[in-house]
Amino acid sequence: MQIDLPDVVAEVRDAFERYEKALVSNDVETLDAMFHDDPCTIRYGVGENLYGFAAIKAFRAARSPAGLARSIEKTAITAYGRDFAVASTLFRRSSMPGKIGRQMQTWVRFDEGWRVVAAHVSVVNDSGGGAS
Repeated sequence: MQIDLPDVVAEVRDAFERYEKALVSNDVETLDAMFHDDPCTIRYGVGENLYGFAAIKAFRAARSPAGLARSIEKTAITAYGRDFAVASTLFRRSSMPGKIGRQMQTWVRFDEGWRVVAAHVSVVNDSGGGAS
């Protein structure tokens, strides 16, 4: 298996950046389109455990658009072959002093393009600098 083929990493980075832009602007239609529409898709959030695309879509539709701005750092994208990748990033929000967020997404290439099949978001105390 080839790891981190440059063209695949670039494709996933582009998808990740589109997702990030949609997230902070509360572009729910784009966010929904970036998750695989399947009952097996999972998103663990800071305060919710969502099983299936329908639950993820309902969460997005009901979520407040306030306070979504954030900065990201230490984004790492690793591609395994041509159709599977993991994107990980740290994020900070001014509304979370002393905390740092962590986000991981599992991306799979389908006929319609790259889609998230599993995601995890959590927030922990910031030990300084985001290093671990």
